Amino acid sequence: MAATLRKRGLPRADDQAARFTRQREADRTSVSEDYVELIADLLREDGEARAVEIARRMGVSQATVTATVGRLQRDGLVDTKPYRGLFLTPKGQALADAARRRHDLVVRFLLAIGLDADTAEADAEGVEHHVSEKALAAFARFLARREGGG
Repeated sequence: MAATLRKRGLPRADDQAARFTRQREADRTSVSEDYVELIADLLREDGEARAVEIARRMGVSQATVTATVGRLQRDGLVDTKPYRGLFLTPKGQALADAARRRHDLVVRFLLAIGLDADTAEADAEGVEHHVSEKALAAFARFLARREGGG
């Protein structure tokens, strides 16, 4: 196992640049994913998603929600209806579903390696946006072996 760890020192410049580029892209998309996931949850639980509730749950101002929702609308993820709140487009629903699956997988993995539920939920909020598809597949294989008894 120790032999597979990278030796100390800098990676090749283009490899490092690719990693940082991927992380910046994950940072940009994480806000969209968090919003559509929350909107989907609110629609499912309360039947409506309003800016005031999103602001309260995200811990941001209503002005921030309004600006972000405008961007989500331009990106084709959210529709608004006067006096009725926010709704996800099919594209927004697909993104919310993918974000929820990724979040749930990361939580299950963190629980499986021994974290308590509160820590697993909190840590998953950051990890879910920055973990690669390759790592997610490894998490799923680990859980399948563990849950399958093998």
